[in-house]
Amino acid sequence: MNIPNLLAVMSRKYPNHEGIVTPSERVTYSEWNEAVNRFAHSLEELGVKKGDKVALQMPNTKEFLIAYVAVQRIGALSVPINARLIGQEVMYILDDSDASVFITHELIFEQVRHLPEQSSEIEFIKTGSAESGWLSLEDLLASGSTTEIKCNLTEDDDASILYTSGTTGNPKGVLFTYRSILTVAVTICVEMELKPESRILHMMPLSHSAPLHLFMVAGLYVGATHVVVPTFTPDLLLETVSREKTTHFFGAPIAYLTTSKHPDIENYDLSSMKYWIYGAAPLSKEEVILIKNRFATDRLICVYGLTEAGPNGTLLGFDDHEEKAGSIGNRAALNCEIRLVDENGKDTVPGEVGEIILRGEGNMKGYYKNEEETEAVLKDGWLYTGDMARQDKDGFYWMIDRKKDIIISGGVNIYPKEIENLLLTHPLISDVAVIGTPNPDWGETVKAYVVLDGKVENLREECEEFLQGKIADYKIPKLYEELEELPRNATGKLQKQQLREQVTE
Repeated sequence: MNIPNLLAVMSRKYPNHEGIVTPSERVTYSEWNEAVNRFAHSLEELGVKKGDKVALQMPNTKEFLIAYVAVQRIGALSVPINARLIGQEVMYILDDSDASVFITHELIFEQVRHLPEQSSEIEFIKTGSAESGWLSLEDLLASGSTTEIKCNLTEDDDASILYTSGTTGNPKGVLFTYRSILTVAVTICVEMELKPESRILHMMPLSHSAPLHLFMVAGLYVGATHVVVPTFTPDLLLETVSREKTTHFFGAPIAYLTTSKHPDIENYDLSSMKYWIYGAAPLSKEEVILIKNRFATDRLICVYGLTEAGPNGTLLGFDDHEEKAGSIGNRAALNCEIRLVDENGKDTVPGEVGEIILRGEGNMKGYYKNEEETEAVLKDGWLYTGDMARQDKDGFYWMIDRKKDIIISGGVNIYPKEIENLLLTHPLISDVAVIGTPNPDWGETVKAYVVLDGKVENLREECEEFLQGKIADYKIPKLYEELEELPRNATGKLQKQQLREQVTE
């Protein structure tokens, strides 16, 4: 079993069923499969062969879905790249992944137009017309044969490399087999009740593991319709759900929160949606109540996982959101096991903080060309996530912080996320990051970097007074610095390492 064969099967089972819907086109499963064959033949003629790496930097488009499968149909590995990365960020991934072909889209072409000047060993392809140094994807589609290419890859063959967001340094390539990807796809098919009549809305970047593996491949597994939109806005979300009668949507919490504020949300028909899924961060009880009221739904579900796990992990179901909003659920999802362990690898007891470790066939094969890092996180079949959590008396897991972000001051563990969450409730604070800075006596001192949404005369006094009585005194930051903005990468993830480096310079 492999992803290209899934498409071939669906093109025979449901030839006239909509496979891809874009804002301007409708593509059946048979048309999708024919385009994949055409492009796969053209890639072969360019010299691409089994085991080669082909990088795809495109927003959510028909062309991405064609290229992703076509690359794999000839046994090469797809390497999706975040569409927001530019220049040197892209070149780092091309070099690290040993990519021989790079494919991009007209919508983001200007940010990578110059790349052929930096490498003569890579074949560069773009949508639209050919240009100096660039072949045309449409020309390659037009010239390619429609003859079916039989893909003989097995579940244990390498399928793709996804790159982490690089919050602690350079991005790492996460290598997946078909077994890894299909395992988590089946998880979603079962847990989220995907069927051929399902219509999945893809607005979050398909270069990320959750939209790609959990929902695109899962939809392909059952022959569902993929509604792809190149970007997210509240208007586009509401208009697309209402027009296309979509049934499943995965988004970051911010997508739900911003859409909740849309003044005309009640004028859109959202009744077709069976699963409103969110991940990457939990929602508070107040936020859940707001979203459920504004979206007029009780079909919210939270998923927790990470790229290295497929992603697989845990989920918080519909009925648990009233009482347990903010947690990541009380069980591992299908095809996954979860434990919380202490520093010695022993299971923790309820109420005790431990590291989340996950086991299942969705886990990555390893970091590409990085055996040392792989051995550090994959131990005896378990993936050590670096996420710290505790389990309550009812068995629900509550995320505390990232292990690498824990501050140790005077021998006591301090969790920055707890402090950050409190400071963010201050009406004049729009963003905050808390780190530990070196202290000769205490080991580390707690420091807060704050982005203000208004004027504060004395930042330290304001924050200390606000935190008093809300957390223990030893957790209250002793140092404060105002910034215009916090360092974040192209996916919006906070890069605390940059703040730590400023301290040590």
